Amino acid sequence: MEKIGIALGAGGARGLAHILMLEALDELGLKPAYVSGTSIGAVAGVLYCSGMTGKELRESLSELTVSERNSVKNIFNFKWLDFIAPQFDGSGLLTTENFIKFLFKLIDARTFEELDIPLFVVAANFWTREEVVFKSGELVSAIQASISLPGIFAPVLIDDKVLIDGGAVNPVPFDILPNDCDLTIAIDVIGHRTAGPDLMPSLTETIFNTFQIMEKSITREKLRVAGPDIYIKPDISDVRVLEFHKAEHVFRQAQPAKDQLKRELEKRLKYS
Repeated sequence: MEKIGIALGAGGARGLAHILMLEALDELGLKPAYVSGTSIGAVAGVLYCSGMTGKELRESLSELTVSERNSVKNIFNFKWLDFIAPQFDGSGLLTTENFIKFLFKLIDARTFEELDIPLFVVAANFWTREEVVFKSGELVSAIQASISLPGIFAPVLIDDKVLIDGGAVNPVPFDILPNDCDLTIAIDVIGHRTAGPDLMPSLTETIFNTFQIMEKSITREKLRVAGPDIYIKPDISDVRVLEFHKAEHVFRQAQPAKDQLKRELEKRLKYS
């Protein structure tokens, strides 16, 4: 059996697509040797590496969303915001403390060493502007740092380092997977946006989409240097970073990418 490494990229609510990709591995009876993750990819990664299946991830994370049919399509109308709260110290608009508590109620592991599958989590050092990769020690602070989207969530202080969302330096961290992987898979959930009727974006749209423009540029340049063996980019359109109420929409749009991943894996395994 080939040693598989899978990288789960950043993308906010679009990262719900990672669940389908992990389901694809489960359905083929494959278990990766390593997982790397940035931001929402780190969240999906820690749950999966703790022993949860893709199906179990879908069931657990569905608790954080409301159905599209019951939503008024308002950014504040989804359960995920029940897990975050206003931040008043000026370092961010919201704090992720309650979400992190919820997340770690789902799993027993509290350190990287306790995970079933080795996990590599990416954050960014705010002051040195460098990548920070966590692969040992405490999980909670590492995940919290990796999802700290600038301007929205407060940075996290670890060992005198001010850390923010890993998407600022490595949105799809396939290049940090160990060299002994026989097969590397990268899941890029950056998606795409289309212009509104008046063309001009709102302030929040400008902030979020500018960050995603930079993420896309980083990934494009990395792919020019060296790419993974399998690169999957679900065609997810017009889902904003915090629009978790669009879970059903994300799953529908990501289904063709799941089918693509299964075909590519089956072809690879057939000739290996």
